[in-house]
Amino acid sequence: MAKAGGKNLLYKRVLLKISGEALMGTREFGLDPATIQRVAEEVKQVHALGVECCLVIGGGNIFRGIAGASQGMQRASADYVGMLATVMNALAMQNALEQIGVDTRVQSAISMQSICEPYIRRRAIRHLEKGRVVIFAAGTGNPFFTTDTAAALRASEMGCQALLKGTKVDGVYTADPKLHPDATHFAQLSHHDVLSRDLKVMDAAAISLARENKIPIIVFSIHKPGNFARVMLGEGKHTIIGDRPIPQKGPQKRVAAARAKPAKKTKPVKGRN
Repeated sequence: MAKAGGKNLLYKRVLLKISGEALMGTREFGLDPATIQRVAEEVKQVHALGVECCLVIGGGNIFRGIAGASQGMQRASADYVGMLATVMNALAMQNALEQIGVDTRVQSAISMQSICEPYIRRRAIRHLEKGRVVIFAAGTGNPFFTTDTAAALRASEMGCQALLKGTKVDGVYTADPKLHPDATHFAQLSHHDVLSRDLKVMDAAAISLARENKIPIIVFSIHKPGNFARVMLGEGKHTIIGDRPIPQKGPQKRVAAARAKPAKKTKPVKGRN
C-alpha cells in the first residue's frame, strides 16, 4: 500500500468512469469548459498522489445511442454515433489535462490515427507505467455495449485495482436522494446485491464483468472538489460495491516468506518392504 503525504493510498491503479452529462455543467447540451477544467483538476490531484489513472467518458451530453434508436435510427448506427461523441469528450478532457501539465494519451477503440492512438492494451499499460493519464474513447468499439461496460472491460484489461464512477450523488441510495430526501445511503454492497436489487448504478453487464474480475466499484460525487483524492485515501462519503481494500500487514508477509523457504530434508524412515 503506497503512501501519500503520510497517508495510505488504497489503490495504485484505478479507472475513473465519468458520464457525458457530468461535463455539461448547467448547460442542457454539449461541453461546459469550466466543468471540464474542474474535473481535470480532480484527476491531477489524484495523479499527483502517485496513482496511475485511466478514464472512460460517456457521450450522453452530445448523443445517446439508445435515444437515437428510439427515434427511428438503426440501433447499431446510433451506437456508432454515440461512440464518436465519446471521442469528442475524450479530446476535450485531454486538452484540459495537458493545459495543467498532465501528460495524457487518448486511445480509441475505433481507429482515428490522425487525432488519437488506436487502442493497444500493452501500449496503454506502458503509458500508465510512465506516469501518463490514458483516456479510453469509443467504448468497446462495438454497438449494443454501453460505456459502463467499456469501463469495466478496460479496468479488467489494465489490471486496475478499482473502478470509480463519478456521479452527481455521493454514493448508492435506496432511491434518488434528490426526489426522496429520506432515501437510505449504502456504505457497502456486494456485486450480487446490486444485480438482485436492480439498483441503477451501472448496467448488468458492467457489474457482472467487475464481479468476475474481482474489481470493486466505488460510487462517489465528482462534483465535490477534492472528492476523488479523498476516496483514494479512504475518506469522504461514497459507496463501495465489492470488498473493501485490506492493507497488507507484517504477519501476512512473514507467512508468504515462510512459504517461500524450501522444506527441510528429512531422513527416510525404514519400513517394511
